Amino acid sequence: MPVMENGQHRDIMGIRVAALGWSQALDEFARAIDGDGPQRIFNFLNANNANLAMRNPKYRQGLSRSEVLPDGVGVDIASRAFYGTAFPANLNGTDFIPALLVHSHRPLKVALIGARPENLVRAVEGFKAATPWHEFVAVSDGYFDRADSSKVLADLAAINPDITLIGLGSPSQEIWIDTHIRQGHGRVVFGVGALFDFVSGAVPRAPLFLRNLRLEWVWRLMIEPSRLWRRYIVGNPVFLFHVLRYKLFGARRQAALPV
Repeated sequence: MPVMENGQHRDIMGIRVAALGWSQALDEFARAIDGDGPQRIFNFLNANNANLAMRNPKYRQGLSRSEVLPDGVGVDIASRAFYGTAFPANLNGTDFIPALLVHSHRPLKVALIGARPENLVRAVEGFKAATPWHEFVAVSDGYFDRADSSKVLADLAAINPDITLIGLGSPSQEIWIDTHIRQGHGRVVFGVGALFDFVSGAVPRAPLFLRNLRLEWVWRLMIEPSRLWRRYIVGNPVFLFHVLRYKLFGARRQAALPV
């Protein structure tokens, strides 16, 4: 299990989640990218991902072998239930990844894997427009043969990136990262979900006032109801049930209860 230098973590239903403010998180990234330590892998935990972790051991294992950042109001609810306070910052990848690229003044080589081919191309263009001092390389869209990832991995190793962003969706991306990503595939690796779709403009972000109210999930449900209704309409109550069960019974009895 990787350990952050400041040691600030919280147990969210058996998943170790970093409790960092924005400046602390950006400093942590700077240490990861500029230090001489081992490769570091970061993933994000939101309510939907927590639900997935309750029923998918391989996904949970992938999270346990990475450093996990808090994403969204759901994990804040869980943190308040378990610790009496929300996380210091909402470090969702859609905001945090662009912020850390701006924060890094040293030119970096950034590799991208995932999304539809056209969205991947536009995401590279969007990243270049926002932070032109970095080099962005589209390694592969998200539709390569997962049963044989050798070419994608070889291309990634040939680039030898500072940062690798992998957007294959959860739980696929975390499992793929845990199974395939090794030293030489990126000094720092992030599982970024739908980030490329947002950066490309294929999926619009919620208006700022909704984001400030922590209601971006409502916006996403409105624009993609057929794809996301189960995640939010069903998934949110299921997540709250898991939070309540974990609070009442704790980790040991949680493991013995049916999911």
